[in-house]
Amino acid sequence: MSETVTVDVVLPCLNEAEALPWVLARIPVGWRALVVDNGSTDGSAELARALGATVVTESRRGFGAACHAGLLAAEADVVCFCDCDASLDPGLLTGFVAAVAAGEADLVLGRRRPQGRGALPPHARAGNLALARLLRRRTGLRLRDLGPMRAARREGLLGLDLSDRRSGYPLQMVVRAADAGWRVREVDVPYLPRSGKSKVTGTWRGTWQAVRDMSRVLAQPADGRAAGRAGAGAPSGGAR
Repeated sequence: MSETVTVDVVLPCLNEAEALPWVLARIPVGWRALVVDNGSTDGSAELARALGATVVTESRRGFGAACHAGLLAAEADVVCFCDCDASLDPGLLTGFVAAVAAGEADLVLGRRRPQGRGALPPHARAGNLALARLLRRRTGLRLRDLGPMRAARREGLLGLDLSDRRSGYPLQMVVRAADAGWRVREVDVPYLPRSGKSKVTGTWRGTWQAVRDMSRVLAQPADGRAAGRAGAGAPSGGAR
């Protein structure tokens, strides 16, 4: 890493008590875990505190609402996002942060590579592929996944002025980053069968709602409000 940076990891959480010990144990030493409790009833918030995480409460339901609450609570130079269901190892984010800190990329995304049966259901793969194609048409970015694991500078993320508070939040981040000329990099990451049932990809209905939310994001015109720089020291110009 070319500079020393502070890192916060945002972990949106809704009834993930079973997965929390595994996830929090893999947060790199010196990084802060921000568990955003989105209305859990299984003691997730209490467990997260007991395990040393900082807990943020977001009463408004929605994946985007939880992610953005975490971003607003973050104070570090670089903010990472990762699911809290044990499907992704947050320890892998060290490479993401290194690329951002070194100025090699403005936004690093994890391309999920399923490990084992049931890691990523067929309907989720189909929906993701369709959205990736629409994203390429809208922005020119040649991405193969729109996964939740990612890293970028906090200042830049706040400058994107993200407004979606549902399933479209991750896509809106990518779209506005592309519109602002950010360099977006995709890195392969193993994707494990999650703990418990997914609130989104676990059902056709959840997947369809996510696709619908994301389609609305893609239909939005380019927004000039997003800053052209991803943060201090980040060069302008986005690779396509």
